[in-house]
Parts: sequence; structure tokens; C-alpha cells
Amino acid sequence: MEMTINGEVHQVDVDEDTPLLWALRDELKLTGTKFGCGAGLCGACTIHINGNPARACLTPVSVAKGATITTIEGLSESGDHPLQQAWIKHNVPQCGYCQSGQLMSAAALLANNPNPTEQEIDNAMSGNLCRCGTYPRIKTAIKDAALAYPANGTYTEGTETKGSSTNG
Repeated sequence: MEMTINGEVHQVDVDEDTPLLWALRDELKLTGTKFGCGAGLCGACTIHINGNPARACLTPVSVAKGATITTIEGLSESGDHPLQQAWIKHNVPQCGYCQSGQLMSAAALLANNPNPTEQEIDNAMSGNLCRCGTYPRIKTAIKDAALAYPANGTYTEGTETKGSSTNG
């Protein structure tokens, strides 16, 4: 099966009902997307499919046909995405396990809403769990990163264009 991930076309030989998470991690060695719960409840496996956040542990690879998939590796090759910089500035990670999913959910939020309210941040991030409890720092970092987004929500970085209906 052919999939476009982080702007590159990949061939994977897996059953179409295989969770996308395992194709990413085991077949393509894109290990930034984490396995957390396997039930879509924790958000550790959050990726973007056509710019929308999705849980890779629940998404079969068949969904990737013809779709644009972005993982944490595609958010910014150089690590200078406003969210990544805000995460560093506000010392968000503690153990760090949930961070790729947190960042991908936050990136989807800012792509669609570059100036979110506290309630909108809470709503967008409610499906992402952090066992270390860094929620206040996550919220502060999202607010800070929002300052770097243009009013139209389009932010080009790495292999993904934020705010685009096809790339997220």
C-alpha cells in the first residue's frame, strides 16, 4: 500500500486493517508517535490526517490511501515550529511520553484557530492525557505559540502547512 507521510511517499506491506500506529512505528520506523492506551483515549498516538487530528492506534492503514498524513517528525524537521519552541521555553515536558500527541493536537488547534480562548484550548486538548500533570505549562505554551501564527492560521514549517485544508 502506498501512503504519503510527512510529504514523502512510502510503500508498506501490511494488512489494510492494521492500525496506522504500527505501520508508522514498525514498518516506517517513525517512532515519535507513541502507543499509550490502544483505545484512542490518551492521545499519545495523535497524528494529522488531511490536517485533522486522529488517533493512529484506532485508524486502519486503509484510511491513509490518498490521504496526507503528518506525524510529529513532519511538524518541523529543524525543531523550530512555534509550538516546539514554546514547549522548550515553558519547560513543558516532564517524562515526555505524551508530548508528541500533545504537540500534534495543539498544532491542529492553532491551524484552525490561531487565537484560541482558554476554553477552546481546554476543549481541543481534552483528549490528551499527561500522567505528569503538566497541563498548566501546556496551556501556557499553546498561548505563547499562538502569538507566532498569522491571523489566517497558515504557518509553513517543515513539511506541513498549518491551516491548509489538505495538509493541516
